[in-house]
Amino acid sequence: MRAAEVTLSKSQQAYHWIKDRIARQEFTPGYRLVLGSIASDLDMSVVPVREAIRQLEAEGLVTFERNVGARVSMVDDSQYRHSMQALSILEGAATALSARALTSDDLHRARAINERMIETLEHFDPRVFTALNQEFHAILFERCANPRMLELVQAEWARLGHLRDSTFSFVPGRAAESVREHENILRLIESAAPLGEIEKASRRHRAATLDAYLIHEHPDEVLGLPAV
Repeated sequence: MRAAEVTLSKSQQAYHWIKDRIARQEFTPGYRLVLGSIASDLDMSVVPVREAIRQLEAEGLVTFERNVGARVSMVDDSQYRHSMQALSILEGAATALSARALTSDDLHRARAINERMIETLEHFDPRVFTALNQEFHAILFERCANPRMLELVQAEWARLGHLRDSTFSFVPGRAAESVREHENILRLIESAAPLGEIEKASRRHRAATLDAYLIHEHPDEVLGLPAV
């Protein structure tokens, strides 16, 4: 158990333990969550584990069926769309609220990560690129002074990790556009552009990844044509 979790309640320790394994694909869609086994692994009673399962169920990461028990939710394409749409709004707002508090060191770290992302394009690994992408954006919104906004953004990131291992696996060509948009967002922040402009650029950036995915996976829907 991580040291940072020691101060958390037992239910929150269980919540983060399970959620982390869902995000890392150790607990895959359909995986049965046996409360007694989890409680034993965490050296706690079943009660806090049950509370953690309820919280994960409220977030859509777990489903609970009578006489069946708790399972990791199956991948639903519509859920992915909804999470990406929500994240574009939430992350855009959190980035704008964080912008004025970002230091030159923060921006240097973000640009260094973006440069590493550019280096991966030649021998593209979607998982590595996605991890770096999340690290890049975390720097840009981590100084948001609204803790609830941060919780919502992080919850949607975790949810996306469960729904899709990496969107860039489906649309690798989107990666090159993504790093160029990162640089544009950094320049807007550095030049103290209006917060509305920073939010709009960040939101468009996230929405463009969803659009690329939809064009690839559901071209008829995007073009407004009837599905064959």
